[in-house]
Amino acid sequence: MKASGFAKWMGRNTVATPPDIESAALRSDRFRLERENDWIRLEAILRRMERGRVRGLSDDDLLALPTLYRTAASSLSVARETSLDAATLKYLESLVQRAWFQVYGPRQGLFSWLRGFLMGGWSRAVREIWLDICIAFAVMVAGSIVGWILVERDREWYYALVPAQFTDSRVPGATREQLLESLATTEDAGGLSVFAASLFSNNAGVAILAFALGFAFGIPSLLLLVHNMAVLGAMIWLFAGQGLGLEFAAWLSVHGTTELFAILLAGAAGMHIGRSMAFPGDRSILAAAAESGRRGALVMTGVVLMMVVAAILEAFPRQLVGGTFDRLLIGGTFLLAWITYFFIYRPTNPEADQ
Repeated sequence: MKASGFAKWMGRNTVATPPDIESAALRSDRFRLERENDWIRLEAILRRMERGRVRGLSDDDLLALPTLYRTAASSLSVARETSLDAATLKYLESLVQRAWFQVYGPRQGLFSWLRGFLMGGWSRAVREIWLDICIAFAVMVAGSIVGWILVERDREWYYALVPAQFTDSRVPGATREQLLESLATTEDAGGLSVFAASLFSNNAGVAILAFALGFAFGIPSLLLLVHNMAVLGAMIWLFAGQGLGLEFAAWLSVHGTTELFAILLAGAAGMHIGRSMAFPGDRSILAAAAESGRRGALVMTGVVLMMVVAAILEAFPRQLVGGTFDRLLIGGTFLLAWITYFFIYRPTNPEADQ
């Protein structure tokens, strides 16, 4: 054992001390002598692992590591309860913390985790909440139909549903030319990056809110999906009424196939948590919420990436590409790519799903 760390901790002051302090020192010495061999062995193992020399460890040392960690943690607990000297506590706290990272700490770096996430982990998490996705999809379709029916019966619902930034020229009573102009491209690409950042912030906020509201048994998530899709249903009614249904669908599909898919997944992930809490089965509510929460968080990590893609598509291709066919091609390609990735692509490498 090197003189650093443990040897320094073992040092004792030889100056004469009062009886009570001397008694405490004797208890500390006895406590140390009974356990120091395990501590020394654990520290030696940790030093080799921290230096990247795991292959040089024997099988006995690797098998003993969890036991030695628990022994050190138990020693730390006893040392705290019996108020042993500060040097002992400081040494054991450092030793236990280092051992915890080796026993329970992450085994993957950022790039390794990201590769596993993109190469199967994300898509597997999405497939595991397939029932919630089906429910959320049905709710979104129903929300669109509700929005259409409401404005069909009373046009005042249009102003109640559609945000103010969309009611410039896109309002009931607008001419076909005015509505078609709102779908036109822009020749000036300046400032579109700022526009993309704004769109990402807005869209990501909607998706995160849909996920976060899932804790209330998923009901608020469903209501949020209904409201957002009712807005879409109202706008579809407006454009279809002037014979621009296909043009509007093409305009929307450029970013919408990605954005709406992401909102669908976010709502489904939130509802997955709520459904698990409402129907935990043999598990406790907390255990069910924790398990579904981990799965939902993995899905949401990917949703944020999808929102970044949607914002870029909305700010650039949608504003610069004007042909109906070209817009449908872009939107359809991304929709096919997402469906293939989530539901058809199955990695053959088992490590990709870790």
